[in-house]
Amino acid sequence: MPELLTPAQWQRRQREHERRVDALTAAHLQRRSQHRTHPVWDFMFDYYPFSPGKMRRWHPGMDVELVGDAPHTEWSFYRTRGTGDTATTGVDLSALASKRERLWRFVAELLRREETNPARFDCFGMHEWAMVYRSENPRHDLPLRLGAEGTDAVVEAHGALKCTHYDAFRFYTPPARTLNIRPLSREDQLSCEQRGCLHATMDLYKWAFKLLPMVPSELVIDAFELACKVRQLDMEASPYDCRALGFGVVAVETPEGKAEYVSRQRALSRAAEPIRHRLSYHVEQALATTLGE
Repeated sequence: MPELLTPAQWQRRQREHERRVDALTAAHLQRRSQHRTHPVWDFMFDYYPFSPGKMRRWHPGMDVELVGDAPHTEWSFYRTRGTGDTATTGVDLSALASKRERLWRFVAELLRREETNPARFDCFGMHEWAMVYRSENPRHDLPLRLGAEGTDAVVEAHGALKCTHYDAFRFYTPPARTLNIRPLSREDQLSCEQRGCLHATMDLYKWAFKLLPMVPSELVIDAFELACKVRQLDMEASPYDCRALGFGVVAVETPEGKAEYVSRQRALSRAAEPIRHRLSYHVEQALATTLGE
């Protein structure tokens, strides 16, 4: 049975969600209003094309029914039973399934594979270095901490690159692609993605957002907050010098930097576990409820 929330209860959750999103997106919105960019944090709104306005819209999730006159009655993929003060509104899983079954199946399998594929903690963040290797056009408007020659030397001294995430590998420069332990394609995603990967952890935010409104918005923002922590490590361990923006340096070209990277990478992987499990629960329950799986 779904959880019934009275108007006072769901309005409180809605307000809390909106306050949380406002706090997380205020700096981005201020920069945007002033036509300023940020080479680190804009990624969270450009690569992941989910606007602060969409983030702010609160969804209760598939296990909840809202009592009374909820705005969700006018939203896609919701259905209302009854009228007046006793009306209840919740996610229309059957309507969602008719549009999202393929996505649900893919995400369910991807999350399972990330759990069962062997976790790896030996990439040392070299994906960002491979994206500028032997290139005169770095992806970000930031100075290279070691310069172009120094950056290339770190990549070459590293040996085989060990990226398992296609959406990082596809941004490698052409000379760097041959250095990866194996070439990657979109078809490799299920067999290669694993829970140690920073980008797999960051992408939990993407999958959570794509699963709306079946999952609760609070879960999406939990994933966003974790993705921001991943982004910080990603850039601090990158070849770029982000110190002028208030970031630290994880010097992965040194043994000490490698050790720090792995320690933080493992901590982020552990933090991702409950988010991945919650996403798996929702998508598997949705498949079971609507498709008998």
